[in-house]
Amino acid sequence: MTPSPHIPLKYQERSLPEMRARAGAFYTLMNARRSVRSFSDRPVPGDLIEKAILTAGTAPSGAHRQPWRFVAVSDPDIKRQVRIAAEAEEYESYHGRMPPEWLEALAPLGTDWHKPFLETAPWLVVCFAETHGHDSDGRKRKNYYVQESCGIACGLFIAALHNIGLVTLTHTPSPMRFLNGILGRPQHERPFVLFPVGYPAASAAVPDIHRKELEEISAWH
Repeated sequence: MTPSPHIPLKYQERSLPEMRARAGAFYTLMNARRSVRSFSDRPVPGDLIEKAILTAGTAPSGAHRQPWRFVAVSDPDIKRQVRIAAEAEEYESYHGRMPPEWLEALAPLGTDWHKPFLETAPWLVVCFAETHGHDSDGRKRKNYYVQESCGIACGLFIAALHNIGLVTLTHTPSPMRFLNGILGRPQHERPFVLFPVGYPAASAAVPDIHRKELEEISAWH
């Protein structure tokens, strides 16, 4: 196989003071990020969603296969279908599928099987993980490190939305295969995360929780 051509790295070196200032500013920005379940129905221009998806697409991926597909939905009828199907799965989860310790862990967050935000939020964006792709001649081509790659892309998507000034939530009803049918996606794409996206409702509130300190999430040698 012929190696891909290489091009010079575009790298801008910064002074240490500037690096520290940027590091602190970005941490402050991201530390204000919260998962939101109360959305306004205020419209969000599609070009903002496009830029967030493009940012997600800058994520590294196994063998550069980019095994993700972000499907953006603003159609009210489709959002309604997604809500009905998601709530059906969530009802089953909250009434038998989830073990007691899981329900106990969720209790402080105040969540249940009702998911009105799936209709209220102006956009739903679903990240599908592609188990394989296709070569130019149509032959099946295996993708590598699909879960890891999509996880990184979704993290960048969340960061991009917060940087724009929008809010979101990582929603993962289980199972999620109903999304393939509603959104017309092929079977080699697996729903990974469902993101409602928009502005927070004026009355939006979030749980009073705290993030772990540096010493709790790191080790140094």
